[in-house]
Amino acid sequence: MAENTTDEQFLGAVVFRQLRALTEKGTRHVVDVGKTEIGECWTIKDADRVCRAVVELAEECHLICVHNDHNERGKAEKIVEVLRERGLTTPVIPLVPVRETEAWLLADREVWAGLRGSDTSVLPVRPRDVEKIHDPKPVLDAVRPGSGRRSRADYFDYIGQNVDLDVLAQIPAYAAWVAETEEALKGLGYL
Repeated sequence: MAENTTDEQFLGAVVFRQLRALTEKGTRHVVDVGKTEIGECWTIKDADRVCRAVVELAEECHLICVHNDHNERGKAEKIVEVLRERGLTTPVIPLVPVRETEAWLLADREVWAGLRGSDTSVLPVRPRDVEKIHDPKPVLDAVRPGSGRRSRADYFDYIGQNVDLDVLAQIPAYAAWVAETEEALKGLGYL
């Protein structure tokens, strides 16, 4: 579950790819990772509505990620706590960048360098430094190719499909999510 459509585009692709990478490297048996299901309720809605949507997803999913940006950080954690209190056994993992998801799109210079017309000079040298960017949206606007009619949103899926997961893993908040996800997969017997 994510805050909005663009976050769904990026995180849906990244979550699926990361789950596949985790299960391919750490499993004793074959694990078929299904397509990432996107919840119908955005996490910017009230906590009760999000909790109901998570419970509905739990009927079909083995693992649920609840995304919020920094301004709603406590909401994702509260949802996890409420659902545990209600006895939900499906692992629910908060997926929360230090600031905004857009920062994570800025981590991989190589993926941007592959897009003709992009300006990688505005990107931090170290991937981990993307979370120090106070407002990543203007930086995303500056790095994306200026010519053409593509909007900022047009790059979310592309970057999600092509970003190097090892580069993302250099971002502390992303690495923490990966570690928590890996533990959940172990608890489920997939790793």
